[in-house]
Amino acid sequence: MNLVETAQAIKTGKVSLGIELGSTRIKAVLITDDFNTIASGSYVWENQFVDGTWTYALEDVWTGIQQSYTQLAADVRSKYHMSLKHINAIGISAMMHGYLAFDQQAKLLVPFRTWRNNITGQAADELTELFDFNIPQRWSIAHLYQAILNNEAHVKQVDFITTLAGYVTWKLSGEKVLGIGDASGVFPIDETTDTYNQTMLTKFSQLDKVKPYSWDIRHILPRVLPAGAIAGKLTAAGASLLDQSGTLDAGSVIAPPEGDAGTGMVGTNSVRKRTGNISVGTSAFSMNVLDKPLSKVYRDIDIVMTPDGSPVAMVHVNNCSSDINAWATIFHEFAARLGMELKPDRLYETLFLESTRADADAGGLANYSYQSGENITKIQAGRPLFVRTPNSKFSLPNFMLTQLYAAFAPLQLGMDILVNEEHVQTDVMIAQGGLFRTPVIGQQVLANALNIPITVMSTAGEGGPWGMAVLANFACRQTAMNLEDFLDQEVFKEPESMTLSPEPERVAGYREFIQRYQAGLPVEAAAGQAIKY
Repeated sequence: MNLVETAQAIKTGKVSLGIELGSTRIKAVLITDDFNTIASGSYVWENQFVDGTWTYALEDVWTGIQQSYTQLAADVRSKYHMSLKHINAIGISAMMHGYLAFDQQAKLLVPFRTWRNNITGQAADELTELFDFNIPQRWSIAHLYQAILNNEAHVKQVDFITTLAGYVTWKLSGEKVLGIGDASGVFPIDETTDTYNQTMLTKFSQLDKVKPYSWDIRHILPRVLPAGAIAGKLTAAGASLLDQSGTLDAGSVIAPPEGDAGTGMVGTNSVRKRTGNISVGTSAFSMNVLDKPLSKVYRDIDIVMTPDGSPVAMVHVNNCSSDINAWATIFHEFAARLGMELKPDRLYETLFLESTRADADAGGLANYSYQSGENITKIQAGRPLFVRTPNSKFSLPNFMLTQLYAAFAPLQLGMDILVNEEHVQTDVMIAQGGLFRTPVIGQQVLANALNIPITVMSTAGEGGPWGMAVLANFACRQTAMNLEDFLDQEVFKEPESMTLSPEPERVAGYREFIQRYQAGLPVEAAAGQAIKY
């Protein structure tokens, strides 16, 4: 669309809004019916470690959403000289999993427990055995059952539990719903019914520890909806909550809320069977859409759903880019001391380019980018750790390559299970996330680490909020087309992408690094035990 056509679309409300609450940034993206981004806004936030729990305050949720929307609306006014009054469709996505529990008066019972917490080990183990289905520690049902095992007083007051995306959607629309992808990180989904597995719900209800409670698990979980369904409409109260200026009209179609994994699949056109994608940020995960079931249960492989209900093998790791960001901050401060003010993109580009001059094995260095615990490597408490020997080649290029190698290490260990034990075949693997804003470098390191070709699209830096805006557009169209065909035929008709293949020498170098990395894991574990918060 040209400027005049875009202005007309805004005037008539033919625009869709996607908002994603990520681990470090809340971002709002507005698109037109041709799926081009026409305005955006964002807010930077951080989780807090409070009383042994990683959490975000709900006040910060709304501060971030409102500031992101205010920036987006200002962006519209500056570019098109009109106010944003009506939006056809709105979709909310957020980091998956976690635990938000409310009583009958909609009061939050305990602080939000995020995906980052490794505090539900007993519950996850018992439920995995009960269901014969992997229940990771970060899943909502694991949090609920662990609270039961801990005899937490709040459990008897529970009336509703949901995810972060489900909570925001509830406040905007009044509807207690989840998209099927986000719901699959709450409780296992039956792909034949597109809702929670009834057999497992019954098994959970019959547990001796659960029976004393007056609530029924079937009644306290959000309703499950597939992509393309209408989850509700923006209420007047929801419009006021979103747009504090009072300009926005109520009535927008609300799409089923999704997790960041689901929007990552949409944003990379990876919802069809035998496709896959990798999202990297504070955490990282790979999604492989399965064409057949896995042969057995793996504790390091989650079975979740695409937004339209196809099974996905998910490798989720808690730690990825946080340590890189921390070191970048140190380098930024040093540059500032020298009187140089570096923009973030320039800073990361400069540091990442140094890694191309490194030795293939990163000079014998080792790094553990564990801000929190890591399930795949059995690390209970994270302590970022950098290790070198007297004979290591300690240089800036090797240091930066070690940072990139370490960011992808837990993911590579999990992916090895799918490739080597289940022989999962993926026709295309597309990566997205902030690490790929610097072209080529992170993409090539990932290709070498996983020893598979990696494709990055031009939308790699936008990711989730754009994907959620696309899902919102899909919902308001009410088309008979399925999501796979909609993405192929309408959204990604002429995708801009680049594919990089593994480099044999650097693949071998990464294997040397990962052996060193695995050998040093007991040191990382000991650091978590010895050095307390």
